[in-house]
Parts: sequence; structure tokens; C-alpha cells
Amino acid sequence: MAHTFTDLLYHCVFSTKERRHLIDHDLLPELARVIGGIIRDRDGSLLECNAMPDHIHLLTLFPPTITISDMLRVIKSGSSGWARTRYGRTRPFAWQEGYSCFTVGIATREKTTNYIRGQQVRHKKETFEEELIRMLERAGIKYDPRFVFE
Repeated sequence: MAHTFTDLLYHCVFSTKERRHLIDHDLLPELARVIGGIIRDRDGSLLECNAMPDHIHLLTLFPPTITISDMLRVIKSGSSGWARTRYGRTRPFAWQEGYSCFTVGIATREKTTNYIRGQQVRHKKETFEEELIRMLERAGIKYDPRFVFE
């Protein structure tokens, strides 16, 4: 085959360090632009982004040339570095060490987009902790509850 064709669509979720409330309505649009730029610089696309004060959801297309762990490391380090430079000591920004990342098929792309867009409504009824555990269980991912929210 002369060319490589992929559709590597991921729903990525990660929180701020110690789940501190660092992401507000003023920060989110700029943060999304920065994250989108980081992903574009590596031949990917940010399709959707939304956040609550203590965590973020991304719907992304990643190229096959970079691992998920490398892409998330670059996204998190680049965006937290940008936030620290932009806000300095007024907002000591950092992401948690880990992340969750789920594959998304073309049949569920729109549903996942709507899910990400609906964060503010969802979290009136469900905490981030409840949401993440539900997502892990729905995906069949094994986890140790003692270490999910370090």
C-alpha cells in the first residue's frame, strides 16, 4: 500500500494537580488554543475541548507516528508551561501526573462531542470522581481505587 490512512480518535481526560480549581471561563479558551496548537504541531487535531475547574476533556485525532503517552506528555507539559508563564504566581498551574484516554469510533464521535460539551450540566449531578470511575468501568479498564485519584 502506497499510503498510510488512520483515524485515531481519542477522548482524553486529566485533572489539575491535586484537583485544584485552576481552570475558569477566562482561561479555557486560551488553554484550548494552546493545546490545539501543540497537537497541530505534531500533525494531530483537537476536535473538541471543554473543562471544569479541576479537569479537562479533549476529543483528538492523533497521528500514528506518536504514542498516546508521548502526545499527552507534550500536551500537559506544554500547556502547563504556557499557563505558568502567562499567569506566573497568581495561578500556579500544573496537571496531575496521569491521564485517562479512551478510543472513540466513528459511530460514537458525535455522542462523545456532545458529552464533552455537556460537562457543566453533567457536573451539577456528578462529581469528577464519579464520572471517571463510570468511564473506566464502562470501558472495562481495571483500576485500583486506592490510586485513581492520587
